[in-house]
Amino acid sequence: MNMDLNDIIENMETGDQDAALMALQTYNKKMTQCFTFTTDEEEQRERLGELVLGFLERDLQPSCQLACLETIRILSRDKNNVAPFITHTAMQTLSRHAGIAISHGNVDCEGDVVLVPFVENPDLEIIVEALKSICNICLHNKVAVQVGQDLQLIVGIAERLKQCGEDQWNHYVRFFDLRLMFLLTAQRVAMRTQLLRELRGVSLLSNHLDATLGLCWPDTFEVGRAGVEVDPDSEEPTELPPLSREKIERAMEILKILFNITYDANRREVDEEEAAAFRHLGAILRHCLMSSADAQDDTEEFHSHSLNLLGNLPLSCLDVLLMPKVQQGSIEYMGVNMDAVNMLLEYMEKRLDRGKKLKETMLPSLNLLTESARIHRETRKFLRMKVLPPLRDVKNLPEVGNALRNKLVRLMTNIDTDVKNCAAEFLFVLCKESVSRFIKYTGYGNAAGLLAARGLLRGGGNPGVYSEDEDSDTEEYREAKSQINPVTGRVEDEQPNPMEGMTEEQKELEAMKLVNMFDKLSRYPTATQSCEIRDYSKEQRKEGCIYWNRATDTDSSLQQCHRLPAGVLIASLPTVVHASLMS
Repeated sequence: MNMDLNDIIENMETGDQDAALMALQTYNKKMTQCFTFTTDEEEQRERLGELVLGFLERDLQPSCQLACLETIRILSRDKNNVAPFITHTAMQTLSRHAGIAISHGNVDCEGDVVLVPFVENPDLEIIVEALKSICNICLHNKVAVQVGQDLQLIVGIAERLKQCGEDQWNHYVRFFDLRLMFLLTAQRVAMRTQLLRELRGVSLLSNHLDATLGLCWPDTFEVGRAGVEVDPDSEEPTELPPLSREKIERAMEILKILFNITYDANRREVDEEEAAAFRHLGAILRHCLMSSADAQDDTEEFHSHSLNLLGNLPLSCLDVLLMPKVQQGSIEYMGVNMDAVNMLLEYMEKRLDRGKKLKETMLPSLNLLTESARIHRETRKFLRMKVLPPLRDVKNLPEVGNALRNKLVRLMTNIDTDVKNCAAEFLFVLCKESVSRFIKYTGYGNAAGLLAARGLLRGGGNPGVYSEDEDSDTEEYREAKSQINPVTGRVEDEQPNPMEGMTEEQKELEAMKLVNMFDKLSRYPTATQSCEIRDYSKEQRKEGCIYWNRATDTDSSLQQCHRLPAGVLIASLPTVVHASLMS
């Protein structure tokens, strides 16, 4: 039957349930794939939404309830026309049909009113349609999110999540429960705090993730997959079966919610109970990194969410990445299982090779590796072995080549400030924050940005708390060390003497040009601020003046001038320039 919107509204206004059911089913079938709406029938759609909500307040047949909710789901796709659905009454009606409405129960021993979920009916199709409608409404309208906060919808969802081990809820109920919780926590700080504190969100969602993935726990922080046998005699690592699409979808929603409620966990103090919950979660996330989905795109997205969440955990909890026992086929270094660290490194390099959206795709893994290397000696040494092996190639620039070191050095001059700073920080930590070692692997020119930002252009500084490493210089590096240009980080071809063939007058002219340039430079304190010129003694300043005054005499004096520290030369410049001006 071909019915326009006005005919459907007329059928609804009769109040007859059968007529309304037929009209709504016709409309739903026609509009099932419609996701964009014009303004032509805006008033009629708003009127239809009001009528459907009125019908839901009545005692309807399940088929009519389902048709009404399907219509609301379709109408709520129009972000400019959700006004009928954002009132407290409308949201309360929808939440009742979704089974997440909260009623005030008994008073507990402390005098607080206990909130309990009010279940309208156990029909899963009706619950799913209601959840979809609420998700659409909360996605498009902030007022609806506030109403959801007032109605304590997050409490109702949390109560149903506690039943994660029960089979009565299918995938779609669980998925849209999680999707709605994500939308609410993404838009309201108060609901994030409520879920984290009052509802113990980290433990609640960790347990739900555990049940979703079907995990078992051979040891406190060692995770396995239930039903997967480990062959102790096999030399190959145990292959985990890929996770189904449904499990991956639910797991990713859980990871996104956990990210919302832990966004500041690594920037604040956590108590012992929180630390234990975070370590438990970290062990699950390690398993997530080692798992895969049926589709490669799903695997990458799953790993991306896992990495983002790992970056939120307190640094002291990241040791769970190294806790699993070394087994046959595992990557072992210094007696520690490095499977997870190696996976993070490979993931980071893949994103780096793609070269697209590096800030969004690569930085989370690179930041995580940096912080892990900073606090775990075994991780730092393993990463240094992979990224900064003993230096053999001294002929090429550090940024030239396909090794991971070369790729990261290239990033140090990236146009994106966050990307270049993060790449430089990672290499600096692998060098134990040693300026000389950092320059050795990257060249002074590439390293200058980070060193200037830290006031380390003249070297020195606090190298941090790191263990001693053995001398790793190769024979090739030792032989070429004296010939390496520290600015470029490679052995340069011999350059011709720029003063060859010049007369004494020309040499004197060039020397005075140099003095004038230093004079101009000294007039701009910010230009030499990072060099941090010390308060040199009178003897040092006097020595600098002597060399400046002799600079025009001979070539050897110019060479001697270059052997002096730059700070001494700059500190002595004002005296030299003043004397030349007075003469």
